[in-house]
Amino acid sequence: MATGHNNPAMNISIKKAAQGLIKKGKVVSEGLLNMVEMAFRAYDPCMACATHTLPGQMPLEVVIYNSKGEVVERLSRL
Repeated sequence: MATGHNNPAMNISIKKAAQGLIKKGKVVSEGLLNMVEMAFRAYDPCMACATHTLPGQMPLEVVIYNSKGEVVERLSRL
């Protein structure tokens, strides 16, 4: 039940991590995926471990939208 209990706080932490790194005119790098993953793991290490693939990385996708709701960038580690 930890996932359900921690979900609101986890979402806030992930949003803050992403907002701190996504800035207009700034290139978004692999560091964004790492910071989002770190924010996620702080709240739910069991679920984070369960999502690992055989190579040892957690599959993760970040989609960045502009103010009109259009996709402007997509980063993934699948």
